[in-house]
Amino acid sequence: MKKLSLLLIAGLFAACEQYTLPDEIAPETEGNLTVSIYQLEQSPFESLTRATDSEVCTRLNFAIYDLEGTRLEQINQKAEESGFGTASFQLDEGNYQLVALAHSSKGNPTMTNPAKIQFTNATGYTDTFLYHTSIAVTDEPQTLSLTLNRIVSLCRFVITDAIPEGVTKLQFTYTGGSGAFDAATGLGSVKSTQKLVFDVQEGDAETQYDLYTFLHNQEGTIKLTVTALDADENVYLEREFNIAMERNQITTLTGAFFVGTTPSYAQSVTATVTLNTPWENETEMTY
Repeated sequence: MKKLSLLLIAGLFAACEQYTLPDEIAPETEGNLTVSIYQLEQSPFESLTRATDSEVCTRLNFAIYDLEGTRLEQINQKAEESGFGTASFQLDEGNYQLVALAHSSKGNPTMTNPAKIQFTNATGYTDTFLYHTSIAVTDEPQTLSLTLNRIVSLCRFVITDAIPEGVTKLQFTYTGGSGAFDAATGLGSVKSTQKLVFDVQEGDAETQYDLYTFLHNQEGTIKLTVTALDADENVYLEREFNIAMERNQITTLTGAFFVGTTPSYAQSVTATVTLNTPWENETEMTY
């Protein structure tokens, strides 16, 4: 009986040892190409992702293409996920294109074609940073630290008077820029009609709306239509603006929208303005 008990105890001990084996399985082997975000413009990436009130970068997209532009692999990340900012690929020896993208849209852009990486009105347009390079992959593992650069222009539309009774939405529709860009240049690659709609409340004053676009060149002009709508989406008031913009620059339009003042484009250039990461310049205009 004593011998039987010892055998049972030994059997139970062996069973316990076998049950703990899954916890000892080695992690998956990393790929032969690892990329890590080092900074956005001149701001260290780590400090940006730790800023709880910052929306400069809530999503990252990494994609590998062959030299003809066929997408081979893509990794999408959200800020709340572990490992945010680092991606690893297992690739055959050869030459590839690497694209890394940082933004805060509601979803991921379409990245099938590196010459037309496209955001939509549904996902929205935000501050966007890009890295693109050609890379030779060998049998030796390599790690790249990436610096992403801003590729958008920002129109900041400020309304100084109060939202009147009956107005529930403000719609901003603009052309002249693009919702898509070429990864090789960072410039807009298609003609787009961009549209953003914001809910508003009666009495709101000094409201601000940020409208991003990818210009087709370093400078460009967007045609902006601002429409105030009631609850049934009837037009309460509509006004149009032609706005000269530059890449990596904030153009701010400030005025009493509902009073109906005559547009005046008194323009002044200020010192560099910081919005999470440094913009090159800001132009202020009144309407």
